[in-house]
Amino acid sequence: MESRQGVTTTPQRRRALILFVAVAGFVVAVDQVAKLVAVSHLEGQPSRRLLGGLVYLSLLRNSGAAFSMGESVTFVFPLIAFGVLAVIIWMARKLASVPWAIGLGLAFGGAVGNLVDRLFRSPGVFRGHVVDMISVFGPDGQYFPVFNGADSALCCGVALLVLLELTGRRRDGSRVPTKTESAVNG
Repeated sequence: MESRQGVTTTPQRRRALILFVAVAGFVVAVDQVAKLVAVSHLEGQPSRRLLGGLVYLSLLRNSGAAFSMGESVTFVFPLIAFGVLAVIIWMARKLASVPWAIGLGLAFGGAVGNLVDRLFRSPGVFRGHVVDMISVFGPDGQYFPVFNGADSALCCGVALLVLLELTGRRRDGSRVPTKTESAVNG
């Protein structure tokens, strides 16, 4: 089936795009609800221990990037996020692979989840602090930085995309031939 821009649309491509949008939307929704609940129930409270101390709920507002780096240049992070989102949208144009749709959807949703905080949370637009609430192995980021659902989705999505790339799986659903396959077919 041919679209107006001359790009072939197939059921496989449609399915991948719908999955991409659904995964991204799910990540943003869960992340934002979790942040609202965390702010309303953890503000001013001590860390809450879960799973025998494996996980703690510790509210933290992070003005920096990962590991609180770059706290003095908070305004840069929304600009980077817009760039990342533009690249993901560009990549999604030729999307016809379910695993790529999941990976890109996780990364997109994670980037949007934290971008929402940067744009709409205190202290203001392009300077908003990201709400983090999950601390592992100890309270308040004692052993590992405190993070949120968007961070988790973004990291898992990027890890999946790297794995797909390293194993020769392409966004269009095809695979890069291995040396053995090339020798046999060539």
